[in-house]
Amino acid sequence: MSAHCMLTGAQPGFGNRISHSHRRTSRRFDPNIQSKRYWLPSEGRHVRLRLSARGIKTVDTIGIEAAVARIRARGGKV
Repeated sequence: MSAHCMLTGAQPGFGNRISHSHRRTSRRFDPNIQSKRYWLPSEGRHVRLRLSARGIKTVDTIGIEAAVARIRARGGKV
């Protein structure tokens, strides 16, 4: 699975590494993706989500039920 947040949609950014001599080579800025397990009371089971650090804070704010609803609305499988 790629470095992609299921909730916020955060994905890698791309840019250049610049050396001391100013030569440029390609690099990738990956989001801080964590695998987190939540209890989903409406379904009576645990779900494992791959979230960015910002996505984890969002789940803490809006709740797991609303977060799962957003993921499913985006077409994600939970």
